[in-house]
Amino acid sequence: DWSSMKTYNAKTGPFNKRPYYELKEVERICLGELRAVNLLPEKPTPIRIDRFLEKKFGIGIIKYDNTPSGVLGFTVFGLKNVREIVISRALDEDKSIQAERRVRTTLAHEGGHGLLHAHLFSPGTDPLFGDFTDPNSPKVLCRDEIQKGQRGYSGNWWEFQANMAMGALLLPRPLVDLALEPFFIPCGLLGTMCLDDVRRDEAVRVVAEMFDVNAVVAQYRISEMYPVNKDGQLLL
Repeated sequence: DWSSMKTYNAKTGPFNKRPYYELKEVERICLGELRAVNLLPEKPTPIRIDRFLEKKFGIGIIKYDNTPSGVLGFTVFGLKNVREIVISRALDEDKSIQAERRVRTTLAHEGGHGLLHAHLFSPGTDPLFGDFTDPNSPKVLCRDEIQKGQRGYSGNWWEFQANMAMGALLLPRPLVDLALEPFFIPCGLLGTMCLDDVRRDEAVRVVAEMFDVNAVVAQYRISEMYPVNKDGQLLL
């Protein structure tokens, strides 16, 4: 129910109001959507993100085309609905493992916009995002910044939220927990389970391979799920 969603006055971007999502809410939405189309695996394995987008938003919604410099992809919105997701043709034509994984990341990021922001494109709103827009086909452009370790795409709230959804779609929390089981150790007086910080880099590599994402994405998601506490441990 979008009408009951918590919102704040937006200081940046094209809308007067910005929706508020906590990580747990984004994870709940993404898990529900994956289950709804029977694409949430029972064990750690790559999410079929292209198939998810096609089933969620419509067959043939994904296209590969030329994009402006530095833009990996963008989402085209109709009124309250995703009309098209476009991925950089140059990225798709690069058949390296890293590039193929970046295609998956970009697809999931665009899917995040579709899940979290489509309701913003309703009558009476100004739907213009970025510099590649026209009144008849509003778009959200997504630039090549997460690969450089920037969590929020220059701080834009809509990109930060899409990143949360990207992680939740490609690396669902229940499956990541299963993948990380060998890396948990007891810590503290009560025996709370923590992620072994000594093996953190190994855990990132294992998760990246299991879910077919680049290491920077696995690291982003693990740090998001298990922030480092003052003692240097990642908490469960």
